[in-house]
Amino acid sequence: MIEWKPLGTGATPVPQPVATPLVWAGAGGGALVLVALLNTAVGPDRPGLALLGLSLLAALLGLCARFTAAPGTALLCWLFLNGFAIPPAGVLTWAGHRDTTWLACLLTAALIGTALARLVHARAAYRRLAPGRARPDTATGDGPYDS
Repeated sequence: MIEWKPLGTGATPVPQPVATPLVWAGAGGGALVLVALLNTAVGPDRPGLALLGLSLLAALLGLCARFTAAPGTALLCWLFLNGFAIPPAGVLTWAGHRDTTWLACLLTAALIGTALARLVHARAAYRRLAPGRARPDTATGDGPYDS
């Protein structure tokens, strides 16, 4: 005899973040592609545009990462920004205030992305588990649209 059981009866857990090495691989590959595209499209002497693009990349990667991945993500994005988005290409330099600001901007973007993802997941989990809220799979039929 076959017994039918609904698949979504229990509370669904909060999604697990992606492993940190995979996030870092995405940061390295994404930064390489992004900087190469920007250098081809607008030229290598546009660090502000490259910083904006890499900050968006760091924030997007932060959406699926752990907080511990943020410093490495920021560092990898900064390496490609410093090494290939400003002349001379392929030479890493340290310009004190500028590079500190760039690193802080990239780290902040990665942390904001991660924090935003955690807030969205926590809110969704609260809505699923909040007392007094009827779950759609256990509707009682007492609503105004139920007949």
